[in-house]
Amino acid sequence: MNSPEKAPDRALMQEVLNAWATLNPASVAQFYASGQNIFFDVDARYESWEQYQQGAARLLANYQAATSTVSDDARIYAAGQYAWGTATVRFDMTRHSGQHDMGNMRWTVVWKEQNGKWLIVHEHGSMPLAVKPES
Repeated sequence: MNSPEKAPDRALMQEVLNAWATLNPASVAQFYASGQNIFFDVDARYESWEQYQQGAARLLANYQAATSTVSDDARIYAAGQYAWGTATVRFDMTRHSGQHDMGNMRWTVVWKEQNGKWLIVHEHGSMPLAVKPES
């Protein structure tokens, strides 16, 4: 097994988000492990990268532009051939109609070292609930 040069970091997290901002899941494929891995998007569960890529393509077809930024709260932890990270992500996505979908999401990502490269084997994106506390 070839050892990767370094563990995943905030820069890698941003690189993944920049690839998603192309709105082309094929641009992101290099960061994801193929095969049976579970990925939770904001509104769906996928059983493999291949399934995730198809679902994401359908969703992203609604947009003409996107940007996402990893917040300063990003944390990455490494243990052997696995690493995991968490971050709040600020996003701005523009629909073909011109409408902007903006907000913050929570992002958790798990990488596994495979043949000298860190690949995402699990991902979970979620939106904070808009729940007001009782008075």
